Amino acid sequence: MRVTEPDIRAWQGRPDLIRLQAAHPRRYPALFVSAGDSGWDVLFAFPHDTVRFGSGELDALAAHPAMQAPRLSQVVTSDLPFRGGWLVALAYELGGAFEPTAGQASDPDGYPLAWLTRIPAAILVERASARCLLVAEAVGTDWLDAMQADLESELPELPAMPATASIREEPAQRFLDGVARIQGYIRAGDVFQVNLSRGWQGEFAEAPAPAALFNALMHKNPAPFSALLQLDDWAIVSSSPERLVRLGQDGMLETRPIAGTHPRSEDATEDAALRARLAAHPKERAEHIMLVDLERNDLGRVCEPGSVEVPALMEIASYRHVHHIESTVRGRLRPGVTVFDALRATFPGGTITGCPKVRTLQIIRELEDQPRRSYTGSVGYINHDGSFDFNILIRSFLLRGRDWQFRAGAGIVADSVATRELDETRAKAQGLLRTLVAP
Repeated sequence: MRVTEPDIRAWQGRPDLIRLQAAHPRRYPALFVSAGDSGWDVLFAFPHDTVRFGSGELDALAAHPAMQAPRLSQVVTSDLPFRGGWLVALAYELGGAFEPTAGQASDPDGYPLAWLTRIPAAILVERASARCLLVAEAVGTDWLDAMQADLESELPELPAMPATASIREEPAQRFLDGVARIQGYIRAGDVFQVNLSRGWQGEFAEAPAPAALFNALMHKNPAPFSALLQLDDWAIVSSSPERLVRLGQDGMLETRPIAGTHPRSEDATEDAALRARLAAHPKERAEHIMLVDLERNDLGRVCEPGSVEVPALMEIASYRHVHHIESTVRGRLRPGVTVFDALRATFPGGTITGCPKVRTLQIIRELEDQPRRSYTGSVGYINHDGSFDFNILIRSFLLRGRDWQFRAGAGIVADSVATRELDETRAKAQGLLRTLVAP
């Protein structure tokens, strides 16, 4: 079996993909954006055959064609990230379906555990070269013409962002009490580390256009795995710095865990000192190594024996508001492993749950009184050849009409100082809060 090459058409110029999505949100349900001069921006086009999966439907999700997409030996080698396939959103609570002993928070608003839609076409922009390509499955449709016509049309300006009517932060004491409970579990030998999160929520004066909120967030907090996705009456607006897992056409499965955070300073000298302090901090280094080992174990469940490696260990990456410690873990996927198998082995990410993963899922379920929904879930795409790429949804709004919510977390270990971990959640929330209150 061989994947048919997509039709590709070059378009001269650099399009405003955010304005294009805002003008035609049903035609273009999602936009993935990288940062700086690396990677690709992808505007997904012409969704159809959308399905939602809820509690008790894990077998149906596993049987979905996207989750069984074959890994083909005779693939068309391409540098394009997306070549036709599916767009996917996964809620954090899907982890409770993967690991039933973890328990699963009920959701009174019916947020789906998984949401998938067929995507036959996309507009791709390579950030380094600024080349723009229109890509469509070669099935004799006029998708390329339709996308080109949209690019050549005069687009309206983005709608203005409405005022923020309210901002509510989860009481600090609840988080501090949770830290104490976790440290009790650590002393008892249950766990080594738990990522505990807390929430912010509020309302806008009127419902914003999701693209307008995404545009504001990109200016305040750009990140390499940013995403805008509209699913039914919800919208995910994310400036995530973290990849969950990627499978390349070469069969290599890769994750890039982030663990270790320090706020940045506007003073260059102080900022450099903060960066160096993070790199040398014994607690942060120990926590990071532990989570790299967890990711190696996750990949080892589905990769060929002896193939899992760590080609990049404890690199410091700097974003608008924080420094992070990051590593790369990869291995060669075993023959016969499906997309579903790979996701089940790696989702949710260890950096946003803890170690060991199943027990931390149980503790998070006990201590957090609200479902995480999109937070620490994932959005991504799956190509027809079985390759895929998924982020981890941190630094992300969940929008529904006028209502918005987001969460931020911190990794709790035996020697954590609760007030410092509280400060870390607030540092991680800064980019989103500034989007709400600053023009």
